[in-house]
Parts: sequence; C-alpha cells; structure tokens
Amino acid sequence: MIHADAWLGLNDQHLVDVGNGHQLHADAAHAFKAMQSHAAQDGQDMQIVSSYRGFQRQLSIWNRKWTGELPLLDETDQPLDAKALTDEQKVYAILTWSALPGGSRHHWGTDLDVYDKVAVEACGGKLDLIDAEYREGGPCFALANWMDAHLAEHGFMRPFLKNNGGVATELWHLSFAPTAAEFEALRNPEQLRASLAQAEMQGKSTVLAMFDELYPRYVLNEGVTA
Repeated sequence: MIHADAWLGLNDQHLVDVGNGHQLHADAAHAFKAMQSHAAQDGQDMQIVSSYRGFQRQLSIWNRKWTGELPLLDETDQPLDAKALTDEQKVYAILTWSALPGGSRHHWGTDLDVYDKVAVEACGGKLDLIDAEYREGGPCFALANWMDAHLAEHGFMRPFLKNNGGVATELWHLSFAPTAAEFEALRNPEQLRASLAQAEMQGKSTVLAMFDELYPRYVLNEGVTA
C-alpha cells in the first residue's frame, strides 16, 4: 500500500537501505540487486549515483539553481548565464535537468541514476552526469549499451530515453516500471500545486503562474504539444 503523499516525496515509509547512503522502494531494490549482479557478470560495474530524494532535497536543488549556487545547463549540456535569463526562461532551464519539488520520479524510490564506477575511475574519477558520458567515447557508453539490451529483463525502463520537448534525455535514469506505475497513478496536479504553494521556493510565483503548462510538459513528460 502506497501512502497518498508518497508520490510527492513527503513519505518514505516504503524505502529500504541499499548501501552507500542510497534508498529504494523494496521492490525496486530487489530488482536492482539482481540487475547489478547480471551487469557485473558481463563486466559492467553498475553503481548508483542518486536514488530516493524527498521533497525537501528536491526543493534545495531547485532553490540553489535559482539563486545561481548550482549551474544551469541547456539541453546540450552547455552552461547558461542565469543573470541573462527572464524568470520564465530560468524555470525552463531548471526543468530541463531538474524536476519540480514534488514532481520528481526520484521521490518514489523506484527511480535511480547509475554509472560504471570502474570505467569512470579509469578516466580520472570525475562524473558530470551528462549525455556525452553515455555516448560513444564516453566512460559509460558500454554500460549504456548493456542497459539497452537488458533493462527490460529486470523490469526497468528509461523514462527519459528521448527529449519530448521538455525534460532532457537522461540515459542514466532508470525506473522500476511495475512499481513506478503505481506512483504514476497517484499523481494529481492540484495536490502538487498546493504543495508548491506552501513551500519556501525561489521563483514560486512564476512557477505557479506557469503551472498549467509545466505539469504536462515536465512532470508527466508529455513534452510540447503541437
């Protein structure tokens, strides 16, 4: 039974520890361990970069990007000058790579970001979590190919496999589909709007004014409707 506010990152009773400070939904954790073992047998050191993030953690990321403490990137990973952007442009820029607080799939414990730790360390150890690292010539290219072939065997999928005109492509972001579907069924725009209205969020008035556009485009990842 999933608590009604768990999809917003406001309840973490469904999580289990998977080591190195990471938490996942119990079902996703079991499936990930099996997939990780399979990958290791094939020479891929699949490790977690990020797993569960609650509402307040996502809010912190949002606020730090809004204030310029964290960088803003365009959809091709190029840096943006936040001071040169309007508030509306800043909202779009943040949402290209970071979800609204309450609107992140990482709130569910079904979703995680992965990389090949051994391969990255062999290239100097620095991971930026950008598209080029998972394309040909990047340290995680072999892992990306392995995932193309084997994710479905373990119940995982990539929710951001392509850019629909909203969220950027994220080849590293995996979702345990059977359980994620239960959280997807709980999503409600008015519940999210109310949570944002109560949050200490930078740029909140702009986000709320744009909310009806942002929800399908970036939360549901339906992209831009022609």
